[in-house]
Amino acid sequence: MIASDLMSSPVYIVSANEHVAHARNLMLKHRVSRLPVMEGDEQLEGIITRKDIAYGLRHTEPVWRRRPIDRIPVRVLMTPDPITITPETGTKDIASLMVNNNISGIPVAEADRVVGIVTKSDLLKSNLIRNLGLTAEDLMSDVVTISRYHSLDHIINLMRERNDKILVMNDDGTLAGIITESNLAFFEYMSDSGVTEKDVTILRKERYAGPKRFRYVMDVSAVAEDVMNRPVITVAPDTSVSELVRIMREHRITSLVVESQGDVRGIVKRDDIIREVAK
Repeated sequence: MIASDLMSSPVYIVSANEHVAHARNLMLKHRVSRLPVMEGDEQLEGIITRKDIAYGLRHTEPVWRRRPIDRIPVRVLMTPDPITITPETGTKDIASLMVNNNISGIPVAEADRVVGIVTKSDLLKSNLIRNLGLTAEDLMSDVVTISRYHSLDHIINLMRERNDKILVMNDDGTLAGIITESNLAFFEYMSDSGVTEKDVTILRKERYAGPKRFRYVMDVSAVAEDVMNRPVITVAPDTSVSELVRIMREHRITSLVVESQGDVRGIVKRDDIIREVAK
């Protein structure tokens, strides 16, 4: 299969001067994760993804302190001069470009005009993937875990450091939820004055062997339980790749937690499957 067989078309676009709020609304409305940024109708200037929006929540630059992220122009968060492919580019080459450049979607250009886009979700339709003779256990990797009370800033720092999803665990060690870039990018977190705050209290003992009481911890913008997705879809270690792909496509998700007898063994991501095709 080649790009023209896999690509999605028409392509939803934004201009560099439009606000991030408009880009995010387009992503939600059309269920897409990235938008080419166009100058006029034909010139490709950049690309903005849900990950760009999600990581933009971290308050590290003066611009964030001056203005809520939704009111920032797309050009501030977009990636300029994105990689493109032609309609004739093969599946294996597309997968290699995605893996080697750590990107999840590539615009398809013909005669300097964007005619479509191929994403990692589109690649899951490829015969090369359906024919992989692997299981969840072959592909799974370790996963980062946090408690329900970790702050939004801590979550974003972890996700940027690991470039990964995060599992949220209950106090008793059971699975509470999962946090992805989508959860952050589409989280309604902003007020007119910026990031809202909330009090966090945790059930803790005041003294050794004493009674537990809810104790104030800190003010934060949001915590893990506010942004996590639940319930979490899990699979057994011996689940085949074709079944993994079917579940991901059916539920429109990009990762599955591998669980055995109630214990979390790891996580299988769409990226792990794509990486096998790129080899």
